[in-house]
Amino acid sequence: MNVTSPIPKKKARIEIIPLIDIMFFLLASFMMVSLSQVHMKGIKVNLPTGQSGETQAKRDYISVSVDSNGHAYFDKEEMKDYDQLTTILKKVHDENPEAKVFVRGDSNTVHGNIIRVLDSLRSVGFYKVAFEIKSEAAKGVPSMGSK
Repeated sequence: MNVTSPIPKKKARIEIIPLIDIMFFLLASFMMVSLSQVHMKGIKVNLPTGQSGETQAKRDYISVSVDSNGHAYFDKEEMKDYDQLTTILKKVHDENPEAKVFVRGDSNTVHGNIIRVLDSLRSVGFYKVAFEIKSEAAKGVPSMGSK
């Protein structure tokens, strides 16, 4: 005797449309997160604040930093002295004379240290220099006010 079930038999199906929706959502989320990340080349310094700072996109740039003790850094590499910084800046200028230069100075550093960095930059041919500051409008987000 063969007894049939009152519940109709259905074959299992894998729905692809919701899976595609989830994958597009994940792709868009990862793209937005990766675009919002800022790649910091300079060392961590206590930037001074300013009211007129504007946030700028920093793609291909050179970061020259001065810490509170007056030590100069090229990107994150500490320089022995300002002559070594000038030598490296000369090499970079020979390769790319239109490179963007951002100067990061600790708010507790002596004004003369920033002037020495600016003189080094100008002596090798960089005349378009931006100084990084913390904007009061966007607390915690470093911004660049150009000179």
